[in-house]
Amino acid sequence: MKTILRIAKAELLTLFYSPIAWFLIIVFLIQCGVVYVGQLEANARSQEMSGSVPTYFGYLTETIFVAPGGLFNTVMQNLYLYIPLLTMSLISRETSSGTIKLLYSSPIDIREIVLGKFAAMMAYSLVLVGVIAIFIISGMFHIDHPDRGMLMTAMLGFYLLLCTYSAIGLFMSCLTTYQVVAAVSTFVMIGILSFVGSLWQNVAFIRELTYFLSINGRTRNLLGGLVTTKDVIYFLVIIYMFLALSIYKLRDGMESKPALIRAGRYLSVIATGLFIGCISSIPSLIGYYDATANHLRTLTPNAQHIIKQLGDEPLEVTVYNNLLSKFWFLGGPESYKENQSRWEYYQRFKHNIDLDMVVYYDNPLNENYVLPSYPGKTMKQVAELLAKGRKLKLKDFKTPEQMRKLIDLRPEMNQYVMQLKWRGRKTFLRVFDDQAIWPSETEVAAAIKRLLQAKLPRIGFLTGQLERDVNKMGDKDYKALTNLSTFRNSLINQGFDVDSVDLEGKEVSHDISTLVIADPKVPFAPAVLIKLEKYVDDGGNLLIATEPGKQDILNPLLAKIGVQINQGIIVQESEQFSPDMVTAKLTDFAGTFYKPLIKSVADSIKVSMPSVTGLTYSTNGMFKVEPLLLTDAKKSWTKKTKLDLELFNKASASVITGNVTGSINAPKPPVLGTLLFSANDGDVRGVVPTAIALTRKIHGKEQHIVVTGDADFLSNSELGRRNMRTSNFLFSTGLFSWLSNKQFPIDTSRPDSMDKKIKVTTDQVDVLRIIYLWVLPGILLLFSIILLVRRKRK
Repeated sequence: MKTILRIAKAELLTLFYSPIAWFLIIVFLIQCGVVYVGQLEANARSQEMSGSVPTYFGYLTETIFVAPGGLFNTVMQNLYLYIPLLTMSLISRETSSGTIKLLYSSPIDIREIVLGKFAAMMAYSLVLVGVIAIFIISGMFHIDHPDRGMLMTAMLGFYLLLCTYSAIGLFMSCLTTYQVVAAVSTFVMIGILSFVGSLWQNVAFIRELTYFLSINGRTRNLLGGLVTTKDVIYFLVIIYMFLALSIYKLRDGMESKPALIRAGRYLSVIATGLFIGCISSIPSLIGYYDATANHLRTLTPNAQHIIKQLGDEPLEVTVYNNLLSKFWFLGGPESYKENQSRWEYYQRFKHNIDLDMVVYYDNPLNENYVLPSYPGKTMKQVAELLAKGRKLKLKDFKTPEQMRKLIDLRPEMNQYVMQLKWRGRKTFLRVFDDQAIWPSETEVAAAIKRLLQAKLPRIGFLTGQLERDVNKMGDKDYKALTNLSTFRNSLINQGFDVDSVDLEGKEVSHDISTLVIADPKVPFAPAVLIKLEKYVDDGGNLLIATEPGKQDILNPLLAKIGVQINQGIIVQESEQFSPDMVTAKLTDFAGTFYKPLIKSVADSIKVSMPSVTGLTYSTNGMFKVEPLLLTDAKKSWTKKTKLDLELFNKASASVITGNVTGSINAPKPPVLGTLLFSANDGDVRGVVPTAIALTRKIHGKEQHIVVTGDADFLSNSELGRRNMRTSNFLFSTGLFSWLSNKQFPIDTSRPDSMDKKIKVTTDQVDVLRIIYLWVLPGILLLFSIILLVRRKRK
């Protein structure tokens, strides 16, 4: 050990008595400073422009340090430029100068030479870690409540990567007497290890080996705050392999061994490394440590509990991927390992999750852009063109006919879908048409609940009175709310079952957990009304969504619970929308329905309700009543007379074109476009509830009823609205969560991040820029010049 340390010390002195080591440290310091100051300034500027901490701020530690464009990610992308310049002379300098022969003849073992020089590189790597630690420490002061655990694991990943590159460079230095060739060879080897993971992905056995050898993305978990034995062992194995190869290469220079024995040595090192790597990658043998503040890299307790209920029986996940679908990229051969990594969080708690993939081609039923782009060609011809363009063979894909025999995915629109199978039970897990695409813990947990045959809430939608249709995609229908497979917040994706209920000659089924009456347009038959009243008397949960002018239809039923629909329609001032478009404010009580709604309440995000009327209720009845949505008294009022939108639009157009009379300086009346508030016509100002919740204890359980003065807020058009700052889909999910006693959606929320605030101003960032980019590098440059000059004089 003493010999190794002496060699390391000598190598370090040689390194620091040369300009290259100091030059790289200074360049590295400046690079870190540029990235850190840039990130700090961008976030501080956003904070100042908003006047306070922006609502979207959070996870600043991750944003500044480890996210794409962050400090660690940026410098790691350029590490391959630094290490080869340092390692190129480790051994090649000895061989080119002839001193290697002296080492051979000395009593120093080859292993000690290699380990000593590698120890020197480890020490130099610590210096680079020390440079980046300057900014870590700065971040501790510049970010409010930084995630220290994430920063520590990121530094560990950075150091392991440095040591791995050093081992690679050391081996390359053994192969040649030319330092430039050694540096170039190191570049090439790092490049090979970065891209080998994308080779031969169609062959399962080779895919596993190439993925293990691939160094690309190996620090992802460590940067994110998750330490796994698999990742740490990977770096240690690669270091071991290249150090062992270096030892055997140097021994070849002083021993006369047959080529077969020499080749056997190298192969044994590689085989041993691959074997250790494969064993360490077995899911049941992987150890995990989540160092993040809120355990961001670990499943939430509720999701863990559900996963563990599967027991020791394997969970089979079969991916069906359509070549013609826009989601093909999620499951192509090149994405196999990425798809596998998405399940790693779940394999941590259930190691026997078996992944399989079936590729096919068929017409994606909800997409209309692939086949029309190839006019005159059959589906098979289009599939052949796409397969050829992606360097795939069409024979590896199942035809539509073959898929029908295996499984019929037309109800799933022939899209990318995962089928979960456990103990012979099957269910689908879907991807979604949103930015996240991939199912979250909530959707995965809901799918597993189905496998466990839990009693899922069954939502029954009443039919027979021309109510909203749950199977149509019209603007006013309810398919998005209920069973649109590609919509994340659709009830079927959140753990609910949906059914239609016709009470003609039938009673409400006992397995219906909530009955929905959505905008009936004709009066109930006496027999149906009696059944509905009995359902209420028996304590059934109920959602009644009405529309203005439907008082005669629903008031008889609502009278039983002490609620009435007001006459008239609510109008609201707006420069952009029709006067019947009302945005109602969520109450604090509504925020308790569903955790994501709490943020909507705090941020004053509203619910859009086109064509809505107010509600009147009794506070002395059998039910406890809580408002859920309230109108804005300053901008809206209840108009008792009929609202003629066509006349309003014509009048508004006249205002826009200037066809109005009267003095410019005349006081402006309280108008909505050209719509006047008229107390003489019965118009009423004031806060009006447009949705209320009723509760009571009955038959040993709590009955929940929701009444709304609008049925459109749950419609396809409003749930998909993007041009208003509304939270309709969150509110709809919250309603059904409350109606199902909060069994679903499964709560997989985490505490809000604490690192939301930058503690420096942009002016202070300008000072930090001078310190990090000029003062510190200048001090380091001056010190290195003095040291090198004094060394030269000696």
